[in-house]
Amino acid sequence: MGLRIMVIGGGAREHALLWKLSQCRGVDALLCAPGNAGTASLATNLPIEVSDLGAMVRAADHERVDLVVIGPEEPLARGLADRCAKAGVRAFGPTADAARIESSKSWAKALMTEARVPTARGVTVTTLHEGLAALREFELPVVIKADGLASGKGVVMAATYAEAETVLTKFLEAGALGSAGQRVVIEVHLVGREVSVLALSDGKAAVQLPAAADYKAANDGDQGPNTGGMGAYAPVPAMDASLQLQIQETILEPTVAALAQRRCPLRGVLYAGLMLTQDGPVVLEFNARFGDPEAQVVLPLLDTDLTGLLMGASGGELPGGGIATREGAVVGVVLASGGYPGPYRTGVPIHGLGAVPDDVLVFHAGTHLTNDGTVVTAGGRVLTVVGQGQTLAEAREHAYAGADAISFAGVHRRSDIALRELR
Repeated sequence: MGLRIMVIGGGAREHALLWKLSQCRGVDALLCAPGNAGTASLATNLPIEVSDLGAMVRAADHERVDLVVIGPEEPLARGLADRCAKAGVRAFGPTADAARIESSKSWAKALMTEARVPTARGVTVTTLHEGLAALREFELPVVIKADGLASGKGVVMAATYAEAETVLTKFLEAGALGSAGQRVVIEVHLVGREVSVLALSDGKAAVQLPAAADYKAANDGDQGPNTGGMGAYAPVPAMDASLQLQIQETILEPTVAALAQRRCPLRGVLYAGLMLTQDGPVVLEFNARFGDPEAQVVLPLLDTDLTGLLMGASGGELPGGGIATREGAVVGVVLASGGYPGPYRTGVPIHGLGAVPDDVLVFHAGTHLTNDGTVVTAGGRVLTVVGQGQTLAEAREHAYAGADAISFAGVHRRSDIALRELR
């Protein structure tokens, strides 16, 4: 009897994971909780809210699931992997203790300092008075980060002290981000190129996946507010073998070792958001799961059995032989609801999904299938349209051709994904 795998989440990352897992030998059944209109074509959707950890575990037990793959950060931070372990269900994803590397930026900063992992100089504050005093220690611009999880919207670069004071007031006194903003990290602004390095970890070692670059700002030219991600591409041409080795030795391995030393080994994904500075790669932040939209462009490049990797990592023993990858490039373009990341409409019919070229992948995020079979919008980020090609230029052309075929009222997208690599 084959493996039964349950993916937790309802975004494009989870759709991409299911797409890749569906190609693996030995997989008997796929489930997704709660899923979306796209995941329904690959898996049995279970109508369970991501916040209902007890229902997730009960469903995994009832469905005789062999592996739970946890996508989003919230259930990781709240201990879903711990609950699965207690119930005797294997889970790919770190414990709540290990997930603090993402759920608390101040905890992650202390860990990096202890492990001598290169990161920006920063200070943690809990009151507006402390924040304003700390600002005097920094040159402008300065980066202000909410300590907790904020769906990619808790990081602001302030160009003036007045702007910094406004952000600190918004986070610490007005409670704009709730408990996530009750503690704030103020950091030096680093200059360089951002890159996302995702590695699979079994708690002892870390094996890198192809590096990706994502686009956080809502509008072209990196303008507008931060979002959960408006697009990405992989691989990153700047990431040569020498740089990969440097990241492995100065960032990934020391971090995995430090987590193990604190008795919270990370078994899952260690995602390093890096700035490639003149002095070398420096950590901007860590995440403890597959990135979104990075997963949508990295997974198509893997030429290896994902099931074996996830089972091995979750069991504390990654399989030998490394990770095989395909030649070429992948570009993903996010189609978002008008107004995102602010208020937006839902329930808007999506047109053209059947007109997308066969060589283009469409991963659903904020979508819902109505009773009459119509796919409608159900979130801020609605779809990730993914093009593949031998070159970034070819992959980008395919991605935008696919995006052009799809429409819905108020659709918003960036037009410059991967363009900087082609200029």
